[in-house]
Amino acid sequence: MFPTDCRVCGGPVVVFSKAQVCEACAARVGAQKDAAVLCSRCGDAMGMESARFAGARGASECTMCRLAPPEFERAVAFAVYDEEVREMLHLLKFNGMRKIADAVLGDGMANAVLQLEGSAATELVVIPVPLFAVRQRSRGFNQSQVLAEAGLARLRKLRPSWRLALKADVLHRVRDTNPLFAMNPRARRKSLQGAFRVENADAIRGREVLLVDDIMTTGATARECSRVLMRAGAAKVWVVTMARAQAEVGVARMTEVAMWDMGGAGTRVSEAGPGAPGFVVAPDVEKRRTFLQ
Repeated sequence: MFPTDCRVCGGPVVVFSKAQVCEACAARVGAQKDAAVLCSRCGDAMGMESARFAGARGASECTMCRLAPPEFERAVAFAVYDEEVREMLHLLKFNGMRKIADAVLGDGMANAVLQLEGSAATELVVIPVPLFAVRQRSRGFNQSQVLAEAGLARLRKLRPSWRLALKADVLHRVRDTNPLFAMNPRARRKSLQGAFRVENADAIRGREVLLVDDIMTTGATARECSRVLMRAGAAKVWVVTMARAQAEVGVARMTEVAMWDMGGAGTRVSEAGPGAPGFVVAPDVEKRRTFLQ
């Protein structure tokens, strides 16, 4: 029924929208700013001190990527995981509002992929980060695949010459994992070990892969998926997400690096709360808002 209320802000929707999102909220889903201070590899905000240090050394990567390089070539995200973007992703994931991907988020996904233009191949195997089978049956869909489909629909119009093949049956999640944002890096790495498996290596052998997810928080999932895909024969892996959880504005990142691929002995990670160095705004599943259908 129209008119209706916006599912994000609660205000009136005066222009018809299949996603039940007002024009103001849709317009506030904007691209990340200050891209110059983002790590050129993982897309993490480096903070003033880290950016200054990297610049002095002629580097553009964050400390973690320099000391323990991920196996993906580059990770990009359209928006910061905050406010309207967070609410819309919650509506998609927890309320089953798949139309919000087609109506609003698909444009962001397409624009994120376009950040890779000139670096990634124009022929890519697109692989959404999988859910564990039980969780996907309960939810009814994989939000990463829904976002990938919405982004590809836009890209077919924007870049008709590109050959982007969605393959949702290549990478499988064979073990369920607990939410990662509450864990330190070493615990995340341990939790994800053996969680993913490539079922059809022929589909990616010698080809470049575009790995798609909804949010990149710590980068642990992207790292592990990329490692598994590269071991299965992928030529390169690129990572695209709708949103990136970034360090709080004005807080310099001083995270002591967990050595993902170098053992990690003697490393520690700050577990302090908001306002402390290295604190990252992460998805708060327990306190998420519940939206009425």
